[in-house]
Amino acid sequence: MHVTFLGAVREVTGSMHLITTQSDQILLDCGMFQGRRKESDKKNRKLQINPKKITNIVLSHAHIDHSGRIPMLTKKNFNGRVICSRATADACEYLLLDSAHIQESDANYLNYKAVRSHLAEMKESKRRRKLKKFSTSDIKKRMKSNNNNLNAEEINRLLKKFWLTGIQPLYSVSDAEQSLSSFSGFPYRHSTVVGKNASCRFYEAGHILGSAVSMIRVQENGRRINICYTGDIGRFNKPILKDPVQKFEEEDRDVDLMIIESTYGDRVHEPVRDMKPRLKKIINDTVERQGAIIIPAFAYGRTQELLYVIHELYREKEVPMIPVYVDSPLATKITKVFGEHPEVYDKETHEDFLEKGINPFSFDQLHFTQSVEESMALNREEKSHIVIAGSGMCEGGRVLHHLRYKIHNPKHTILIVGFMAANTLGRRIQESGLEYEASDRSGPPPILKLLNKEYPLNARVIKLDGFSAHGDKNEMLRFLKDSNLNVKRIAVVHGEEDQGLSFAEFLNSEGYSAFVPEVGEKIKV
Repeated sequence: MHVTFLGAVREVTGSMHLITTQSDQILLDCGMFQGRRKESDKKNRKLQINPKKITNIVLSHAHIDHSGRIPMLTKKNFNGRVICSRATADACEYLLLDSAHIQESDANYLNYKAVRSHLAEMKESKRRRKLKKFSTSDIKKRMKSNNNNLNAEEINRLLKKFWLTGIQPLYSVSDAEQSLSSFSGFPYRHSTVVGKNASCRFYEAGHILGSAVSMIRVQENGRRINICYTGDIGRFNKPILKDPVQKFEEEDRDVDLMIIESTYGDRVHEPVRDMKPRLKKIINDTVERQGAIIIPAFAYGRTQELLYVIHELYREKEVPMIPVYVDSPLATKITKVFGEHPEVYDKETHEDFLEKGINPFSFDQLHFTQSVEESMALNREEKSHIVIAGSGMCEGGRVLHHLRYKIHNPKHTILIVGFMAANTLGRRIQESGLEYEASDRSGPPPILKLLNKEYPLNARVIKLDGFSAHGDKNEMLRFLKDSNLNVKRIAVVHGEEDQGLSFAEFLNSEGYSAFVPEVGEKIKV
């Protein structure tokens, strides 16, 4: 039996690994690469596997860097099942459709720009006579429909007319909808068949709702081989979700190969217990400056944790109860998914909220912003408020417009609550902002490019590690040491190269046999 490491290898996004047995090919995750547009697009379009040969996909959780390329397989004759937890299946119904919508919108916009640029060139050249029936301004108007939306049909027609190469999305909304029929959700600790001689059991990973540690059991040549795929491991003692699993079933205890993440393989987070007091201080300080708090956050997981802790602070009257806006239609839908799966909540959430008849994700000051018009009005709001908006790494979405209106003003706060991948705007805000704060804000502020314009980063930038959904190196070691697993060998993935190498060295110093694979590397198990 072999395992091939195909994605999230010496980097964070694009999670994908392939188990090959005598009779099956089982894919662990099928994630999307995220980062620089051109580089990510090139990686995402290249599938290193033949979808027809994949028996089944085992999906660790719903985040797009783990699930985002599944529709690419299902539209190319993948005939197996996507096997995951029940909550993950429910969340993917929204996340994959949202991913497809974003891709279609981005492609339409880039194609619109290509046609517009071509028209400008024609206007300045001798080819202008080819534009007989309409002026360039007429054609540009036709590329937009009601409410100034782009007219994809007209744009594509003009691409063909002028022999221009258009941008195609990785998959369409209809492709994403079709992929959902391949999903099968299962409860934790339930064993299910994933191949001719292979089965899988999910355990709580504590990362986001529905996230799972997957234990793959394969019978081959008269012996059983166990592969443990951690997916993303969460933190201990965080609100809402149960802690990462510690006790595995007897038949799952002996692990021949563990594939473990290393997002924070060389870092130690702030203690979870400090999370609420620090957020309290940030809110109070910002309100005292009469400012707003802008929080870039993933719609799935981070948004709900923030709402939970803010709700606690409001109930305890520890902070002014200013309005809280979730400016993300996707986050609104995902919050409903959270409400539908109380069976995965931890004991404290049940005792503090559910048993008292209180919804953790609903309070009087909370508003879910739906329309673009509401979002635009919120951009101009002068009174103190909190905005939680996507995308989490500031690479798109409504958060960009909130930043555009607030980034230049020192009374406002940009609160970083999660991992910012290399080459993202979020990472640039984080690094530039924290460096400026460390210098006691001396000298001119950093200049950042945002929506094709440059802005001074005068807003306060604060990083709050406590909200991270990933365990740090000590918490991941705790996951290993305090569990009842006997692990022979560990492959370290899903971390930038320096983090992965450092974490492997750390594990080796603790008595484990760990290594960091190369992209495309195949090992025998």
